[in-house]
Amino acid sequence: MRPPLAAVLFDLDDTLHDDTATYQRAAERVAQDVAAERDVDAGMLFAAYVKQAESFWINLAPEQLGTPLVGLRARMWLAALRDAGIDDAKLAERCGQSYNRYRKDHLKLWPGALELLVALRGRGLKLGLVTNGFAETHREKLVLLNLEEAFDEIFIADEVGMIKPDPRLFRLACERLGAAPEASAMVGDRYERDVRGAHAVGLYTVWLNVRNETVPAGAPQPDAIVPNIEAVEAALPLPPQPDPPLSLRPKPAESRRGE
Repeated sequence: MRPPLAAVLFDLDDTLHDDTATYQRAAERVAQDVAAERDVDAGMLFAAYVKQAESFWINLAPEQLGTPLVGLRARMWLAALRDAGIDDAKLAERCGQSYNRYRKDHLKLWPGALELLVALRGRGLKLGLVTNGFAETHREKLVLLNLEEAFDEIFIADEVGMIKPDPRLFRLACERLGAAPEASAMVGDRYERDVRGAHAVGLYTVWLNVRNETVPAGAPQPDAIVPNIEAVEAALPLPPQPDPPLSLRPKPAESRRGE
């Protein structure tokens, strides 16, 4: 039997905010800018960039963590431009700069995300953020999303030198929060990164299945599967709410004479 829940870990992108929509909208705007300047199809360039970006994040390895993300973005855009028939490194650098600027315009928390974090902290739980992002962009992202004070501990891949689903990262997060893995939970949108690694360490796992995916064949089932962030609180094995102090409890109504 699990001990009472003491800590909850959260992924960031596509868990607390719609990162997919954010980065794709920024990429669309860059592609439209390039289309207005060069003879290129905006839709083709957009699709080429999405392919590059998704491949990079899916295949992210620990040895890439020390690489400046600004340069990586320029390389992604250069590869996308080449796929669209343009070989221009200077243009790729401008695309990366524009992309970073546009992305800030579209950052927005999922409805109910901040309220969930406040409610969990109000119940005495420790909160940790565990993300495979880069501090170069994610520290600013946390400020823009008003999340910089929402967590007791923040674990960004290139700051800790580990990436999910490395079980050591989940153990480190639990240790820093002062909670045993068995008394901790992980909430994330990626099965392989968030659920599998946390499950291996013994955390209670909540899969925020925003893409309506299925559990890989033969893989362990998450402890809970939810469709959106607003359903997370009910899916967690939360300790009972403490009774309010006697001085704050409502007094029973006194019966009136004659009734």
